[in-house]
Amino acid sequence: LARHNGSVIRITRDGAVPRDNPFVGQDGAQPEIWSYGHRNPQGLGFDGRGQLWAVEHGAQGGDEVNRIEKGANYGWPVISYGEHYSGAKIGEGTSKPGMEQPVFYWDPSNAPSDIVFLEGGRWDGDALVGSLKFNYIARLSGTPMREVEQLESEATLRVRDVDQGPDGAIWFLSEVNGTLYRASRP
Repeated sequence: LARHNGSVIRITRDGAVPRDNPFVGQDGAQPEIWSYGHRNPQGLGFDGRGQLWAVEHGAQGGDEVNRIEKGANYGWPVISYGEHYSGAKIGEGTSKPGMEQPVFYWDPSNAPSDIVFLEGGRWDGDALVGSLKFNYIARLSGTPMREVEQLESEATLRVRDVDQGPDGAIWFLSEVNGTLYRASRP
C-alpha cells in the first residue's frame, strides 16, 4: 500500500482524495488506493448497477475478470492462476484468506484488452471482452460468470477496445486492421 503499483486508485475530478477511500489516514498507505494486488489491469468498466470491473493480464495463464471492491486485496503476486513464463510457480497457490478470487479467469490466457457491460437487447447485462491474443471478442454471462460465446471474424484481429454506442451498437478497434468497426445490436 506504500506505492500505487498494482492498484486501482480513486480520486475526484479535480485530483483530490475522497475522504471515504479505504486507506485514508492509514500510516504508510497511499490514500488514493481503492483496491490493490492487481497484476496488470487492461480495461475497466461499469455494469448497469454502477459496479466497477477490471480485466487483467495474468502471467502465463490466469487472465482475470475482477469485481472491484473498496479496500479489497486481489492477491498479486501472492496468489495467481498463472505461472511464470519459465513454468515456475507464482506465489503460494490460487487462494489465501483475505485475498479476493477472480469472478472469472482464462487459462490459457486470452490477453484481455477491455470490458463493456451491455445494456438492452437480448444480451442485456452480459459483458464483452476484447482479446489481444486469440482474435475474438468474448461474451461473458451468468452467475457464476462464464465465457458463453466467442465472437470472431476477419475484423476481430487483436481487439484493443470494445464499447456500446447510445443506439446499442457494438463498436470495437482492431489493431491488426487499424480499423474501428460498428456491429449491429444483437
